[in-house]
Amino acid sequence: MPVSITKIIAQTVVTFVIFALALFLPAGTVAWQAGWIFLGMFFVWFIAVNMWLFKHNPGLLQERMKLGRSDQKGWDKVLFPILLVIPFLWLVFISLDAVRFHWSPVPTLVQAVGAAVLLCSFGLFFLVFRENSFLSTVVRVQSDRGHKVVSTGPYHYVRHPMYAAMLIFIIGTSLLLGSWYGILVGMVFVIGFARRAVLEERTLRKELPGYEDYMKEVKFRIIPFFW
Repeated sequence: MPVSITKIIAQTVVTFVIFALALFLPAGTVAWQAGWIFLGMFFVWFIAVNMWLFKHNPGLLQERMKLGRSDQKGWDKVLFPILLVIPFLWLVFISLDAVRFHWSPVPTLVQAVGAAVLLCSFGLFFLVFRENSFLSTVVRVQSDRGHKVVSTGPYHYVRHPMYAAMLIFIIGTSLLLGSWYGILVGMVFVIGFARRAVLEERTLRKELPGYEDYMKEVKFRIIPFFW
């Protein structure tokens, strides 16, 4: 089945609206330069990645557009929706901190550093998408798509480079938007996807041939030389 361009556009618009509401409603203003810079950076990357997938890996794009699958693991049916909501609550908190209450202001120069860190996260995200054709949004062994172990590119260094990119994304976004506390609150999300990584690996060890050997070769889950 071909990928629906209409569905891609609809999902992009809906995601943009949700992000914008999470940022600007709590702020109480749309006159927030850092908020618009973040939205612009994020959605340029978001659209560019979807365009790249549409051209080079439509199967993965189609897989990721489905938020639920019948063979999704039961524990993931509980955890995944929580991990889907947490980032938006996190953006709400950052908005309250950076614009409305100024709990932990960030100097302008450090905000610029945050933008650079955010760009680094986008680069790593792209490498992950390029390398792994089985990067589903849900935890399942994709026997219908010829699922196999991926050990090249960023997967040569950590077993979950997508989550590593998320960690960098949290730091960069918090700094760019002007909230030191955003990094601390973002650690709730880090704990959530770290737990998911552990549970995901239990599934892959049992059901994906070669994954246990891969775990012996690549020692670290998310942060090289640490965990």
